[in-house]
Amino acid sequence: MIITEFPRDLLMTGVIFGVAAFVWSGWAQERPPTHWIWRIVLALLGLGGLALTGISMPAVIRNWTGPTAISFGGTASTIYLTVFALEVVAIVVVAIWATRRRRGDLIAPLVLAVVGIHFIPLAPVFGQPIFAVTGILVTIVAVVAALLPLGIAARSFWCGILGAPVLLVVGAICTVSAFGSLSG
Repeated sequence: MIITEFPRDLLMTGVIFGVAAFVWSGWAQERPPTHWIWRIVLALLGLGGLALTGISMPAVIRNWTGPTAISFGGTASTIYLTVFALEVVAIVVVAIWATRRRRGDLIAPLVLAVVGIHFIPLAPVFGQPIFAVTGILVTIVAVVAALLPLGIAARSFWCGILGAPVLLVVGAICTVSAFGSLSG
């Protein structure tokens, strides 16, 4: 499920997923359930994301000249940049749509769905099947968050409490795999 041919890419995935876990656990603070334990869990997820980023980033910097699946100027980098640009446009469109429909509660799940879906075409670009698995899991989280009732917590809470761990675990697996590849 993890291809270790490009440890630099795996380390960068750890950085990106760590930051994403931090961001989603922060957005989840919008309106969690009333019990204080949920804020502690979200804080721990956020700190986990920062820790993953802090562990992965120095290694990315040290290995930046290593091989990568997306050498810029090639087909892979063009696909990557296209997918990323489409992701940004789609996020803006769904946020505007939800706002105009007075469904601001759907912005977080819609954004998370776009993020999840964008991982799927990136799996073959990076040669990492784990990206497709991550995309499917994150998209499922987004759908669940959109369908859960609003009474208990904001939809952004469900996105963060369920999505951040997925990103954190996959990012950690990628980072550990990269360190194993570099030391082996």
